Amino acid sequence: MQYVEVLAPSIVIALIFWFVIKAVSNVDRSERRAEAEADRARSEHLANKAGRKANNPETGNSL
Repeated sequence: MQYVEVLAPSIVIALIFWFVIKAVSNVDRSERRAEAEADRARSEHLANKAGRKANNPETGNSL
């Protein structure tokens, strides 16, 4: 029983540390996924905007 009393605090701290690191890792992964989605949407928007501007007869830039 003496060993359990000595090791229990270290085990509890290790588990808390593991859960915190796991949570931070999950948040980072989802943030990277959201940022990639936003970059993709922004790129599509700019490509569509550039395509409309190039084909606009009022600007004289029709292809």
